[in-house]
Amino acid sequence: MKTIAKLGIVLALTGSLFASCSSQAYVTERPAEPVYVRPVAPYPNAVWVPGEWVWRGNHYVYRQGFYARPRYNRVYVQGHWQPTNRGYVWVKGYWR
Repeated sequence: MKTIAKLGIVLALTGSLFASCSSQAYVTERPAEPVYVRPVAPYPNAVWVPGEWVWRGNHYVYRQGFYARPRYNRVYVQGHWQPTNRGYVWVKGYWR
């Protein structure tokens, strides 16, 4: 029983450590958004979710947009580059 309790404590501490390490990645210049053709909506009332910048390794990679089912009483707020004293950081889009 003590082993399970110790394991639980270790997992909780590890999770809190990784949660506190979720730092933002800054760039000095905003990357240019690639140009691509938006596909035709796959079904009626489909909502286009624009592409996002995702931090991979040591740089941002563009992930293309996609269609999603509309969420009741919600709209999608597009992500954007936020200027800061350290450079630019990507603010992820979300449903509001």
